[in-house]
Amino acid sequence: MSTKSTLKKVAIYTLGAFSGIALSLSVQSFAAEKDKKDNEALPVQTIRTMAEVYGQIKANYYQDKPDAELFEGAMKGMVSDLDPHSEYMDKKGYAEMKESTSGEFGGLGMEIGQEDGFVKVVAPIEDTPAERAGVKSGDFIVKIDNTSTRGLTVSEAVKKMRGKPGTKITLTLSRKNADKPIVVNLTRAIIKVKSVRHHLLEKDYGYIRVSQFQERTVAALNEAAQALVKENKGPLKGIILDLRDDPGGLLNGAVGVSAAFLQPDVTVVSTKGRNKKEGMVLKATAEDYITTSGKDPLAGLPAELKTIPMTVLINAGSASASEIVAGALQDHKRAVVVGTQSFGKGSVQTLIPLSGGSAVKLT
Repeated sequence: MSTKSTLKKVAIYTLGAFSGIALSLSVQSFAAEKDKKDNEALPVQTIRTMAEVYGQIKANYYQDKPDAELFEGAMKGMVSDLDPHSEYMDKKGYAEMKESTSGEFGGLGMEIGQEDGFVKVVAPIEDTPAERAGVKSGDFIVKIDNTSTRGLTVSEAVKKMRGKPGTKITLTLSRKNADKPIVVNLTRAIIKVKSVRHHLLEKDYGYIRVSQFQERTVAALNEAAQALVKENKGPLKGIILDLRDDPGGLLNGAVGVSAAFLQPDVTVVSTKGRNKKEGMVLKATAEDYITTSGKDPLAGLPAELKTIPMTVLINAGSASASEIVAGALQDHKRAVVVGTQSFGKGSVQTLIPLSGGSAVKLT
């Protein structure tokens, strides 16, 4: 299967879920992608045991539980035990995830993951209630209002933190080196995320900030670069790419941003799948970052961006897609990477839509 086909048929995640944002590529049925060698017989005895458990619950549990609730719980448990990033999403959760790809949502404005059974902040989003309240990368959210987060999936935590703009919510945080839990009171708001910002540092030297990787991030970076050249009244002689507290997002966005600064066709990222088999190899070429028909979002990019001196800024809040970009530019000796150790996720999730409107996200 070609790299281009893979990108168009599966949704690639490079992050956990935002407190209101989880970004994906376009998706199609998993059936078309099923590995031919996975034609093993179903574990009949295990399925029989599951059916027996179901029957006992329906017959003997003191409350009458709807079938949908029982099976949703079973599927969530099956997937959540795989690793911290794999997740089953019900119909509502999947619909909310797809809705958030526009980069506008109601919530608090932070990207979260899961670690040691608790919800962990990957990074707050710039100019949002979470950032203004002092929420920091690496904080553990131990309570949402008065509810413990232990055992909550990322999607469940997102649902609790989302809500009508203007409503109040209290988070209890555990922070490294803090003597006691930190309680922050926040007001939900409509979060409009502008993923790319820019300005001239001084004559001939530009600064581009990428806060996350959305659908338009590659095009927005191109627009920012062209605006810098126009403001400079001539080609740039140096550039800073700021990826600090960038929690990631779309994989094709990471490939496209990398391609803006790399020579054509060099490898940006490769993945390993089951049994250490070769997965995808994505290169600095348009077919590997364009997921729908249309023009190249890097068309008209100032040519000097591929050769001028470059510095990339990262920190502990730089995760997934931003780590891919920083790593690719460093590996190809295209940029000097400066800052503290990044988040270190190092895995990619595939989003697979299921019948009935639900989906499963697998590492």
